[in-house]
Amino acid sequence: MIVGSNQPYLFPYIGYWQLINLSEVYVISDSMQYIKKGYINRNNILIDGKKYLFTLEVLGVHSNTPINKVIVGGNAKKVAKSIFHAYKKAPYFNKIYPLIEEIVLNKEKNLAKYLGYSIETISNYLGIETNFIYLSRLQGETDLKAEERTIDICKRVGATHYINAIGGVKLYSKERFLKEGIELSFLQTKEIKYKQFNNKFIPNLSIIDIMMFNSKKEIKEILTKFDLIKNKGL
Repeated sequence: MIVGSNQPYLFPYIGYWQLINLSEVYVISDSMQYIKKGYINRNNILIDGKKYLFTLEVLGVHSNTPINKVIVGGNAKKVAKSIFHAYKKAPYFNKIYPLIEEIVLNKEKNLAKYLGYSIETISNYLGIETNFIYLSRLQGETDLKAEERTIDICKRVGATHYINAIGGVKLYSKERFLKEGIELSFLQTKEIKYKQFNNKFIPNLSIIDIMMFNSKKEIKEILTKFDLIKNKGL
């Protein structure tokens, strides 16, 4: 069984969705620590041909606060308005904006559940049939850290192959995973370009940007544009 995992992020970049699409089971790591000034509750969209960082307000963040203990703040309407004005002339705006607006304005106040709903809703739209599991339900409270925690996740779901984003190369040992009977691979997204109005292409924006400028069929093709790097790691 192919398993992937990561923290939930707000409308993450295409590599995140490639990993979900490749996984039979994807673990949403909602009980991991919330990282301030990371991309858990913010991302980039295209405004006037430039990268623009938007942020969903959050409350209740203290030292070592897990994502599933963070509360969604009160600026969702402002976020939705920014997305509306950024993409109102995009070719797929009429189809995509209602979906994005519904996600942004949903009433869930638990950040992890809010992001999880976003991830599952977009996955359904894209036709991704991955089985999602929340880490808090799977593993509960644990003192395990980093690699040992991930191996424990894999054992709990019966993984034979664990795939991580390319950044995990420095975090995981192929020998340690193989000792547990688990193959270890890393997903590296290939260069992806598409037409963004008539502007110079700006890469690595939120999935919102890809959805606004590409048909569902085109996105399905984009989801396959990656290299799977095996047998690397510490």
